[in-house]
Amino acid sequence: MFIETRIQISNRNLEKMSEEKLAANEGIKIRSNYLRGTIAEGMADLSTGSLSDDDQQLIKFHGSYQQDDRDLRADRRKHKLEKAYSFMIRIRVPGGVATPQQWIETDRMADQFANGTIKLTTRQAFQFHGIIKTNLKRTIKEINEAAMDTIAACGDVNRNVMCNPNPYLSSVHDEVLKAARDISTHLTPATRAYHEIWLDGEKIETSEEEQEPIYGKTYLPRKFKITIAVPPSNDVDIFANCLSFIAIVEDGKLVGYNVAVGGGMGSTHGDEKTYPRIADVIGFCTPEQVVDVSEKVVMVQRDFGCRTDRKHARFKYTVDDYGPDWILAKLNEYLGYDLGPVRDYEFADNGDRFGWVEDEKGNYHYTLFVEGGRVLDTPGYPMREGLREIAKIHDGDFRLTANQNLIIANISSKKRAEVEALLEKYGMAKSHERSAMRLSSIACVALPTCGLALAEAERYLPEVITDVEEELEKVGLRHDAITIRMTGCPNGCGRPFISEIGFVGRGPNRYNLYLGGGHAGQRLSKLYRQDLDAADIRSTLAPIIGRYAKEREEGEHFGDFVIRAGFVEATVQGGDFHKNIKAEALSN
Repeated sequence: MFIETRIQISNRNLEKMSEEKLAANEGIKIRSNYLRGTIAEGMADLSTGSLSDDDQQLIKFHGSYQQDDRDLRADRRKHKLEKAYSFMIRIRVPGGVATPQQWIETDRMADQFANGTIKLTTRQAFQFHGIIKTNLKRTIKEINEAAMDTIAACGDVNRNVMCNPNPYLSSVHDEVLKAARDISTHLTPATRAYHEIWLDGEKIETSEEEQEPIYGKTYLPRKFKITIAVPPSNDVDIFANCLSFIAIVEDGKLVGYNVAVGGGMGSTHGDEKTYPRIADVIGFCTPEQVVDVSEKVVMVQRDFGCRTDRKHARFKYTVDDYGPDWILAKLNEYLGYDLGPVRDYEFADNGDRFGWVEDEKGNYHYTLFVEGGRVLDTPGYPMREGLREIAKIHDGDFRLTANQNLIIANISSKKRAEVEALLEKYGMAKSHERSAMRLSSIACVALPTCGLALAEAERYLPEVITDVEEELEKVGLRHDAITIRMTGCPNGCGRPFISEIGFVGRGPNRYNLYLGGGHAGQRLSKLYRQDLDAADIRSTLAPIIGRYAKEREEGEHFGDFVIRAGFVEATVQGGDFHKNIKAEALSN
């Protein structure tokens, strides 16, 4: 009865908003018959490699994006050919933990159906690129046969639930990982459309009475992201997500979670009504309440999020529009009980711990640096082959980090020597012997496949870091971790707006440069240079790095220094993101 009441509230709010003009995607969802649309018919049409416009939106809920190779656009247009359409598939990995067999199957499918690479995403998911339409259904079916899935990896629903890998706190991590998986399962859409279209499930005649028990007929206004972190590590960047849980550990036991709401990274160039936002920590819940709290926060966003303007539809804007106190009161109302007061916690950083770690159980963990999250073989570095061979003998699991790296986790003492020998054989034993800046880097996919990209990111950031490393070497900062991130557009998939150095694509070879993000992901950055030419990146950063080396205080991080030195002003919250930008930043 409670859920029915909330569905009725959602419908009333939808009717009220329909007096205004609903965003186009709302109509697509309403007409979709619970995410079915005409996807099945479109998949059967072999005259084109594409799907209809509406189905391109709906297929996101099933875990896929239609893309095309933008490197080939001009040539194909010249020869009057259809764009080189293909599909990206995102595989959900709740908590970022996969079995060796799942790794082997993912590796196989990367060759058989995709472009021969595996992308480790910033949301602890696997991603395939280059899958043609005729292989799409078979790929999704085989992903499910490997005990994984793609449903809700994209779309206006809760996406892959992230969890701090923290192998050296494994006793707590077991509980935290279970919470991530429980939340993910509970918030997975109930529609049978996914099974019908991709898994040959029996078609069920639907009626107006069919309901999504949590999402309702129109699902959420926009995507929704949930994370769980175990202090002192904030490697999942809880402040950049819609809903986050901060594990509170007392005397070695998990006693509950602080609840944080309203984080988000996306913005739009030139539109000051859009901005990234840091989450507010509003209360505390017990471990037994974490799934219930997740559901009710999602319901608050379902019922009160904006459905008329997709640029204003993320939960961060709902929190800003109503205020954190109102959100807490409404959440307590939906829960039927009150969250407790916020408990003390402290984050130290948001990076990964590389190399070997032994946990209290006597198991070993090896964190492998994976530049840009791209697992592939190159002539001098057969990383994919090496990981395949390790998976064949591994008796633990693989853990994807939110920084696009990989932990070969829970290696037993009897297997360590074998794993170590394979790491050496395939050149991975010294993967982390890089500059601390490179180890602290993130890049989104961007060109050539992302349709939103304005500039390069994954293919270009390594080159930028190589240039900057020369400056770091000059002043003795090779081993100082400075977070650096690059995205091809301002949607923020690589979380650039909370890094100490962030590059956001403006156009071909042009970037906005942001400085001053918190080293632990706790503060937004500020625009330092607009429309910076790629050729000027090194010369722009060099004097700032030089001053940091000479003038920093003991223990002072780069993001804190650039604020103290006056390069940018501190950006505490989203409303400050476009304020107090120095004139020289805009006149570049």
